[in-house]
Amino acid sequence: MSLYEIPLKTLAGEPLSLADYRDRAVLVVNVASKCGLTPQYAGLERLQKEYADKGFTVLGVPCNQFAGQEPGSAEEIETFCSTTYGVSFPLLEKTDVNGADRHPLYAELTRFADAEGEAGDVQWNFEKFLIGRDGTVTRFRPRTEPEAPELVAAIEAQLA
Repeated sequence: MSLYEIPLKTLAGEPLSLADYRDRAVLVVNVASKCGLTPQYAGLERLQKEYADKGFTVLGVPCNQFAGQEPGSAEEIETFCSTTYGVSFPLLEKTDVNGADRHPLYAELTRFADAEGEAGDVQWNFEKFLIGRDGTVTRFRPRTEPEAPELVAAIEAQLA
């Protein structure tokens, strides 16, 4: 199954498809509200604001699999993201990214290797997968800041 055929749902429970973003570069990020890396939301929002008009979007995927760091309901997650970080990018429903109940989106994304050649399970919150306009996937581990030069360069290369 293609990434663009996997059914998704928004945080509000509405259907969504990556096919809606086929002509855009999409940064899929598993997010959490109570993590040491949560301040990355600010950088993700800056990327969204800077590149949205050029064919880019961030897609946040709340996940509670890492030390229970996303315990909230959909409404609590939405409120936290909008009031604390002014998040304007789409958020999907809370999802498992690893294990037996791994969402099909992550079953596909985790097949792709990072810069060191390592594929497999998501390591922690804020792991990033850049899906290019051409369908290629570039993987960045959680500690890669949203505005790190290598991530910005990969986004800009997709938008060129």
